[in-house]
Amino acid sequence: MVSERKPLFPLGQVVATPGALEELSKAHVAPSDLLDRHINGDFGESLCDEDVEANKQSLQDGSRILSSYRLTTGVKVWVITEAADDHGQRPATTLLLPSEY
Repeated sequence: MVSERKPLFPLGQVVATPGALEELSKAHVAPSDLLDRHINGDFGESLCDEDVEANKQSLQDGSRILSSYRLTTGVKVWVITEAADDHGQRPATTLLLPSEY
């Protein structure tokens, strides 16, 4: 029996930079694969402990959430969900390369 995981936070509008989309395509990775990991608390293998702790705190206080994933091609892709607004809504999530930040 497969159980559905409940996302830890809403993504808002999802956007991606052309550079991120190109690198994901080269690595044969769907953007949805990284987004699924991101919203379920798998923040990637390239975050330091401090960033992981900041993300855990962000789930409580609504601040920005950052994930960092290294593709099989060696390229790193970030997924950033913006901080929640005054109504608790997160406006957007962006897939981008660190150099595009």
